[in-house]
Amino acid sequence: MHVPDGFIDAPTSVATGVAAAAAVAVSLRGARRELDERTAPLAGLVAAFIFAVQMLNFPVAAGTSGHLLGGALAAILVGPYTGALCISVVLLMQGVLFADGGLTALGVNITNMAVVGVVVAYAVFRLLVKVLPRTRGSITAASFVAALVSVPAAALAFTFLFWIGGTTDVSIGKVATAMVGVHLLIGIGEAAITALTVGAVIAVRPDLVYGARDLRRPLKLRVGDELVDAPAPAAGQPAAARASRRTLWIGGLVTSLVLAGFVSFYASASPDGLEKVAEDKGFAESAEEHATADSPLADYGVKDIDNARLSGGLAGVIGVGVTVVAGSAVFWAVRRRRTDEGADTSPTSAGV
Repeated sequence: MHVPDGFIDAPTSVATGVAAAAAVAVSLRGARRELDERTAPLAGLVAAFIFAVQMLNFPVAAGTSGHLLGGALAAILVGPYTGALCISVVLLMQGVLFADGGLTALGVNITNMAVVGVVVAYAVFRLLVKVLPRTRGSITAASFVAALVSVPAAALAFTFLFWIGGTTDVSIGKVATAMVGVHLLIGIGEAAITALTVGAVIAVRPDLVYGARDLRRPLKLRVGDELVDAPAPAAGQPAAARASRRTLWIGGLVTSLVLAGFVSFYASASPDGLEKVAEDKGFAESAEEHATADSPLADYGVKDIDNARLSGGLAGVIGVGVTVVAGSAVFWAVRRRRTDEGADTSPTSAGV
């Protein structure tokens, strides 16, 4: 659902860009509370994994394909604020390096996928977790439903923006019906990918899944007649836990590289949901040429490499590498800021 330049007029694009920038600023502050020494590396990996899986368009109807949006997956694995940043990093890499999603429409895309997609998905997820039994199966089931709902919600968000600032005069009712219809089908694929991924991580390291932390009740100690939280473990982690986290990270990175570098060659070549709706409803021609259409990696291929399999695979590997580095740098910086602020407010630094 990457909106190109030209679908939305300049005033609406600017206003949405300002709103998206504010949302990213809020997410940067919120992510400080979500990230710790365990989850900061995982967040960069989540961004890279979402980049890789978004290259795997899957058929959903005759002549139409879909791909993961990733809002639910990111929010459940690393938290809603960090998840919004993950999707924003992916969209920025795709727009700048791969000419996927217009640069003037970056605010629109962040709003649709990184804000609406994440907020709706996490709200549905938390609601379901509260009413379902506290089990790993419930987390997986809630992930499925949250992802399913988030995709048509993002489609409606685009429709609303198109109603406000669309550059083509078409029936907004028909656009809304078509967008929701096709993205409900795409949502099924999104839900399956999200549930399988969340379930796989829960199976090996449930403590690293942000949305599953409620499954671990805090240890209580009785002091006198009251129950109090047990002291936090001493700094540092057992070697086995660090090794397990490292193994998960390496496995996730290798999986992302294989998906982007090899499996992506077999992705559906049909237009995605938004492209198909634009063609059918008569506003596809309003799309403008991307500002970086001549970049060496445009359209997920390496320029001057004639072999399509090699060109696309190499572009995918580069994309995963750049995304994991950029994402990890952002999340480590956010984590470092939280650590520095904690040090600044400690009794020693305050002169107590």
